[in-house]
Amino acid sequence: MKKIFLILLLLLFSFTGALSDGHNITKMGFVSKDFKITKLSSIDNAKNKIILINNHGQNTNDGKQKGCTSIDQIRNRVSLVNEKVNEKTIMLFNLCAGHIEGDMGMKWWISKKPYVGKHKLEKRVEQNLELIDKLVSLGVPRKQIFVTGHSCGGLTTLLFFSKYPEKAAGGIAYAPACFGKLSKKYKAKKVGSEAALAKFKKKKPAQSDLRDKLNKQILDQLKTPLLIFTHPKDTYEGLTSDWIDRIPGMERIIISDDYKINGKKCFKLGKLATDKFSVNDGHQMDQATCFQHYNTKILKYIESRI
Repeated sequence: MKKIFLILLLLLFSFTGALSDGHNITKMGFVSKDFKITKLSSIDNAKNKIILINNHGQNTNDGKQKGCTSIDQIRNRVSLVNEKVNEKTIMLFNLCAGHIEGDMGMKWWISKKPYVGKHKLEKRVEQNLELIDKLVSLGVPRKQIFVTGHSCGGLTTLLFFSKYPEKAAGGIAYAPACFGKLSKKYKAKKVGSEAALAKFKKKKPAQSDLRDKLNKQILDQLKTPLLIFTHPKDTYEGLTSDWIDRIPGMERIIISDDYKINGKKCFKLGKLATDKFSVNDGHQMDQATCFQHYNTKILKYIESRI
């Protein structure tokens, strides 16, 4: 009975970047404008390509998951495909990490045991390094490779550059978070972020300690200028993400203070033209079509790093 309860609890608990609204993308490879996936084998005219690596979110903290992303989640990244920066063409590589599991696995989230071993996020960092080395071996200049990611993938992006600052040109993190709905669950708006995080630490000391450890690694070691997008109504780390401002050289963009960008109400689109979803969590704002307002900013950041 206890085992059944545990399984149900883990299935019901939504971590960051769950595969919402269907139309899942389950394959790894380059993504075309029409969301078709091409496996990595060779790259034509590699020296004139800019590669954006997409790191998806997770629906468990340390465990495996089926699939990797969905059309609605990756749509805005796809909007950059074939854009040119300094006569170099952007390509998008979808990096699937669903098969990766940390050393303590899915059950750790509801335990009080200190984390021992290598967490899934750390293994995802190594997965990015392996892909980058492969891209370089195929002729893509390292200064034209960018690590990007949403949610747990955004935190992976920050951790990557804290460990491997010279291995890629730069990175873009969208709503970096991977430790549950801290801002909403612990009422950060009402009690303040410090009090909210203190409640989190009391409730989940082991998980809080790991979050603190990873954040400290980022604060102490991350020197590469990155572009980071956050939103105050993000239920995960919206109001508990101000620590990002202490990272040297970061450019943090607060997307908006509501569900509009540049005066336009934001929606998410699925695979079909009729698939239209309301945005009701700031954690989804980088997936809404109105977020393409920031494409110019993203392209300028890429230009500044190549």
